[in-house]
Amino acid sequence: MDTWAGVAQAILDGFNRHYTFFRQFSREGKQCFEHADWVRAARVNRERIQGYEQRVQETVDTIQREFPEAGRNAELWPRIKIVFIGKLMNHLQAECAETFYNSVACRVLHRDYYKGDYIFWRPAISTQYLRGSQPAYRSYYPESDGLRRSFLEILTSFGLSTPFENLRRDVRYLENALLERRSSNWKPKPNFQIQVLDCLFYRNKAAYVVGRLINGDIRQPFIIPLLRNDDGTVTVDALLMRQKDVAVLFSFSRAYFLVDMEVPSAYVSFLLSIMPRKSVVDLYAMLGLQKQAKTIFYRELQHHLQHSRDTFQVAPGVRGMVMLVFTMPSMPFVFKLIKDRFDPPKTASRKEVKEKYLLVKNHDRVGRLADTLEYSNVAIPLSRIDPALLEQLQTDAAGSIEIDDDMLVIKHIYIERRMAPLDNYLAHASKSERKHAIRDYGNSIRDLAGANIFPGDMLKKNFGVTRHERVVFYDYDEICYITECNFRKVPPPRDYDDMISDTPWYSVKENDVFPETFGPFFFADPEDMELFKRDHAELMTAQWWKKVKEDILSGNQADVFPYPKSRRFKYRYG
Repeated sequence: MDTWAGVAQAILDGFNRHYTFFRQFSREGKQCFEHADWVRAARVNRERIQGYEQRVQETVDTIQREFPEAGRNAELWPRIKIVFIGKLMNHLQAECAETFYNSVACRVLHRDYYKGDYIFWRPAISTQYLRGSQPAYRSYYPESDGLRRSFLEILTSFGLSTPFENLRRDVRYLENALLERRSSNWKPKPNFQIQVLDCLFYRNKAAYVVGRLINGDIRQPFIIPLLRNDDGTVTVDALLMRQKDVAVLFSFSRAYFLVDMEVPSAYVSFLLSIMPRKSVVDLYAMLGLQKQAKTIFYRELQHHLQHSRDTFQVAPGVRGMVMLVFTMPSMPFVFKLIKDRFDPPKTASRKEVKEKYLLVKNHDRVGRLADTLEYSNVAIPLSRIDPALLEQLQTDAAGSIEIDDDMLVIKHIYIERRMAPLDNYLAHASKSERKHAIRDYGNSIRDLAGANIFPGDMLKKNFGVTRHERVVFYDYDEICYITECNFRKVPPPRDYDDMISDTPWYSVKENDVFPETFGPFFFADPEDMELFKRDHAELMTAQWWKKVKEDILSGNQADVFPYPKSRRFKYRYG
């Protein structure tokens, strides 16, 4: 076999092996839900994320062992790419296979060859009309079959082994919720139908029926959360049809879904039809295909650079002690580098910071931790770097950059959605906005605690406000598990000298946390502090944090719902 054909086949075999494992992990979501095995579900999510890098490295090892000339002669790769394209003509995950090819090629080749002839700078295979062995979605016709019958067929079509607690009641609730959403002048059109994706979306302790309601030119989201009860039954918890609710459900601040997809592009296309403001990047990421999300984002970045004129600039706001942050005003993202040296009192190492970001990637983010895209060897034209930013990069992160002719090469970088820092947001907020943000700041800390996450540095500058006005944490260098912390009450001062001392009069170990001292982190302004205390005074007590820790250790981790309480049927109709 010719080298180029052998390498192309090795890469395709590696990808097929990866996607087989990906689907196996995704299918385990159903078993975890049916057996209420939430520990296993979390492990499956982690293993699925880690599996990609393992399959890439296995493929690289195969190429280096069986086709060593591919590593010595870069000029073989344009031919390898052409052969590989030929093998993808009828492949059901062609776009993901191209990304896998890039991952392998970039480990074998020097970065000088990260260009169009050698890797996939743009997709070569169209996925628009790919069809799998089974349709991606099923259609139901309430006008001819009846609304209740349609709901019944939808709920029983996924083959769950666990029975419904009260299927007749849940169908009635769904009917009520749908009728409440209809306007007084609503009329069914000839094409009135409900289309539902073929696989349930599993995440945390819930499974989601994901679909759309079509009536004339109108397409509405149609999402049904299912919960697994302690007695082994299943309950319909809500009906989500508002754009905002669905956008929050698929937010970049939540964990990836476990969903078994034969044709991922078909699922993305379906989701895009009900969430047109969502980017394809976000949708691929939420489906667990974060490497494909990275590929698409990088292409969008290069496209944007060609069609814009503004420069990358130092991000506004308080400068971080660990991360150097910059942005481009015309893009809704921030770019983060780990500094070469950290300002006191930060003591973490570069390796530890990277481990914190990986922890967040693997963890349930409960809508309160921003997801990141991680890249190596990103090249940006020097002409697009503001001089002040370049100076800061050379001063604080010289070990992470390299100048190659007219390009700035960043060796390691994190990219995340730009949010308004909470301290800046509050400085310009109206009274009602301020009240909401302060309450949600506390809610964010509570949700993180319920997910076994202690933010560490809870200064407001480390939290951001999303376009849906949710407060999200994004500074990870001090993040840790609640179960690793020792929450203590501050001992009373022994004498007057203790009372006036600038330093603690009591011993403090590495993992000791004193919630009574959180006040300055939260609010210096008395009025804001009073607002915060109305809802969250217990966050400044060791007793509350100890109880959270005890609950987690006993397996009673809090449920964090990705939609408002008002949507839940038990409160609306129960």
